[in-house]
Amino acid sequence: MENSRRHFLKNSCALIAGMSVYSLSRDQANADTSIGINNLKYAMLHDETKCIGCNACVEACREVNNVPDGVTRLSIEKSGPYGKYPNQYYHFSRHSCQHCEDAPCVNVCPTGAAYIDKETGIVTVNADKCVGCQYCILACPYDVRFINPVTKAADKCDFCRETNLKQDQQPACVEACPTKALVFGNLKDPESELVMLLKANPTQRAKVDLGTRPKLFRIIAKQGEIIL
Repeated sequence: MENSRRHFLKNSCALIAGMSVYSLSRDQANADTSIGINNLKYAMLHDETKCIGCNACVEACREVNNVPDGVTRLSIEKSGPYGKYPNQYYHFSRHSCQHCEDAPCVNVCPTGAAYIDKETGIVTVNADKCVGCQYCILACPYDVRFINPVTKAADKCDFCRETNLKQDQQPACVEACPTKALVFGNLKDPESELVMLLKANPTQRAKVDLGTRPKLFRIIAKQGEIIL
């Protein structure tokens, strides 16, 4: 019955997408102005100067959130080597949902399955509403969404909203990091470790020119000698 319903909804969405996406996008954009109503706006910082590329965060995420084999909510991308032998080194960067304040994936979702949690600012997915149309996957400029092969719904990092956060714990990746390269916290708390680090360090965010206002910050590792 559920598969039949999902199939029906998916086909229906494909037919009405042209006339529904714009109106939904406008309504969702208006509704999202109240994000952080409980004085919470969660974000994450990845300190690339501390990351050693061990992938403990990836495995912890998979275990805690029951992420199936073949897909992943986050990955650590390696670049390099930099420098000259024998003093070569690599850099590691996190690839995962940016939890945008103006999220393209939310704006295009025809069923409301993709949404921003107004209490926390977390971009999340209601799997029961998702029909697998993949509009959100195509709209995401960060290429972080995927179809979960078990639920058949869109999936991605949600800062462990349905697992660790519900138990007043840090996201699994943060707890597992052996070098403390990941810091999670509330942007609206000026005394939080996250805000303190953002104030004390130059940081970057990905593709800010798109106006998505991402909430995944990076302390960039030194890139080595600059060649003019």
